[in-house]
Amino acid sequence: MKKVSTVLSYIFIIVLAIITVFPFIYMILAGLMTYSEATSMPPTFLPKSFQFNNYVQVFQKAPFVRYFFNTVFVSLAVTIATLITSVLASFALTSLQFKGKKIVLFVMVALLMVPYESIIFTNYNTIARMGLLNTYTALIIPFITSIFYIYYLNGYLKGIPATFYKAAKIDGASDLEYIRRILIPLTKPALVTVGILTFISSWNSFLWPLLVTNDKKYRLLNNGLSAFTTESGNDVHLQMAAATLTVIPILIIYFIFRKQIIRGVAKNGIKG
Repeated sequence: MKKVSTVLSYIFIIVLAIITVFPFIYMILAGLMTYSEATSMPPTFLPKSFQFNNYVQVFQKAPFVRYFFNTVFVSLAVTIATLITSVLASFALTSLQFKGKKIVLFVMVALLMVPYESIIFTNYNTIARMGLLNTYTALIIPFITSIFYIYYLNGYLKGIPATFYKAAKIDGASDLEYIRRILIPLTKPALVTVGILTFISSWNSFLWPLLVTNDKKYRLLNNGLSAFTTESGNDVHLQMAAATLTVIPILIIYFIFRKQIIRGVAKNGIKG
């Protein structure tokens, strides 16, 4: 019976893996097809000859170098800001004592239940009234902190013995010195996880940049895919090639840091 359940489990995992990976494989193959092959019905799964010239056309038809620079800049800025605010906020919630601490935690948990789509237009109106539309600031400001990552790091920091902070204060260290010299090194796996996931989320951002930017100069990679849509239809083969270019950097980052991501999610802090 155990062998049967094990075989069924492997079959189930393999089927799910194929379902998950197939769209990515087809995207890469479609990016190497001609227009007629990419739009044929029934669909063609293998190109007759690989059209590497599609990638040259991507850069000719749209300013993808500019889109790439914008995406890297915004993603790095959002990631750095999120790490700073998350560390400082989670430290305050874990180590400092102040009135209303439980209320703050309760409000944070409640805000986690609010879907992002319900506040996006409120954020848009705020940015518009501040005159920040079509600026890098509009792409960065709403995401400089994350309640989810603050709450995640707060749970992680609870595993660090409180005696570390007390000993640091007895030695005359300031809060910032404690954070820089002790807290950050001890929470490195969690911080790496937060940084990578924040970068990936910012890299894949689509709806918000579409709302606050009308100028191509500030568009991000995912928004740049609309450059291959015309009144006569879509250049599907070029869209697939462009989509492949947007996904490859994220895949590289994941394969490089996958162990750190898993360790940061699985580890629950230092037991003391």
